[in-house]
Amino acid sequence: MLGELHNRRAWTLAIATIVGVLAFLYPFVLPGLEQVTDDTSANTSAAPLLFAGLVVLILAVTVTNLTESVVGMSRMIALLGVLVAIDATLRLVPSIVGASPIFLLIMLVGAVFGPAMGFQMGALTLLISAFITGGVGPWLPFQMITCAWVGMTAGWLPRHTSVRRRVVDLAIFGALWGLLFGAIMNLWFWPFTAPGVDADSALYWQPGISAAETFARYVRFYALTSLGFDLFRAIGNVLLVLLLGAPVIRLLERYRRQFTWQPWEDCP
Repeated sequence: MLGELHNRRAWTLAIATIVGVLAFLYPFVLPGLEQVTDDTSANTSAAPLLFAGLVVLILAVTVTNLTESVVGMSRMIALLGVLVAIDATLRLVPSIVGASPIFLLIMLVGAVFGPAMGFQMGALTLLISAFITGGVGPWLPFQMITCAWVGMTAGWLPRHTSVRRRVVDLAIFGALWGLLFGAIMNLWFWPFTAPGVDADSALYWQPGISAAETFARYVRFYALTSLGFDLFRAIGNVLLVLLLGAPVIRLLERYRRQFTWQPWEDCP
């Protein structure tokens, strides 16, 4: 039974990841892509479809992540709701040149409760916080899936018995995702920012260029536009993990032990 549950979780997360990857990469592979010059309208037509798909997948992940215990199920849902509400409220804290406190709980929840709950934590935090801050737009589903990946991949980190080692791993992890988040998020609009299909630029993508040239242009674009902000985000993630990681991990581990269903084993 537990093996089937883990398989359903893995398949659901895999499908969600594939949907997210396709949403980011489809402009590079679809022929005859019509360029637009207004960044805010980029991917506008695809965003509602991605948003609807993400909502369905989040519900599927939630269902497959439930334990067989009704009490444990209700407690886990309640805990997830509280954590999402707390983290979404932190979105109101002004970011400092790209650094934001919302990534800390997403990473810690994923590291303690596993990839499925980390996925939900990331996606739902961005969804709720967008309504709180008025940040609803075509970029929202892309932010949701990217933050969901942060929480999901945090669940893949080794669970050392030493909290100190887990904090070090999470600090490194937070630094990497501080850079990756911006690098991935840029892809939702970058293919649409070229000044014109016939214009030659070293920073923008154009249909027909090679994969190597696409990568080289994006690296230059990222270095000139986003790297500075992402470095501050990476540093902020590291500092928050080092300052608050250990006590929050201990608290979340206590809840995990209380809420996680364990099979009955007869004493020898």
